Amino acid sequence: MIRRIINLLDRWFGTKEAHRNFLARALPGKIGVSYCLGGMAFTAFLVSVLTGLLLSIYYVPSGTEAYPSIVTLHNEVWFGWGIRSIHKWSANFLIIFVALHAVRVFLHKAYRPPRELNWMAGALGFVLIMASGFTGYLLPWDQKAYWATVVGTSMAKTVPGAGGLLVRLLRGGPEVAGATLVRFYSMHVLWIPFGLMLIFWTHFHMVKRQGISGGL
Repeated sequence: MIRRIINLLDRWFGTKEAHRNFLARALPGKIGVSYCLGGMAFTAFLVSVLTGLLLSIYYVPSGTEAYPSIVTLHNEVWFGWGIRSIHKWSANFLIIFVALHAVRVFLHKAYRPPRELNWMAGALGFVLIMASGFTGYLLPWDQKAYWATVVGTSMAKTVPGAGGLLVRLLRGGPEVAGATLVRFYSMHVLWIPFGLMLIFWTHFHMVKRQGISGGL
């Protein structure tokens, strides 16, 4: 049984053999721009991480200081408005590139064995990216961000049985307040990026092992 499990993991994940050359990989005969969407998404992710680190120097995740810190960033920090704009647009492009990448993989049927685990990893990564966008939307702590979060978290109430508990877990209490801001900030800058890095490593590892799908 253990050997069967190990063989199954090796078929999915390629755990037995070490990488010989990271940059060497077989490419399908016909390859175009659509095959670069995954790399473009990863580039957008790196830009988001870098600009997010710069923003974290001045941003204060507090119910009383979050919005003033954004105002300070825009009006007093040199090119602060530009860093925040780059962060916002790189996050938008990340979602767009991942969505287009998923469409390309689906149309080329690259989700079929032995790449089904890679497809699931990519789908989980997309969920985390959307969660990152949702948690980051609250951080400016203005009226639009506040009420959008109220509406978004209220949707969890529709889950039968556990709706009330899910809302309290998301908000850190019964209402959207300072505790919600801190919780979303923690998820946005720590937990979700850490999960995405694991997903990306898994995804790229399996692409390296299995090669790039040649399409239909």
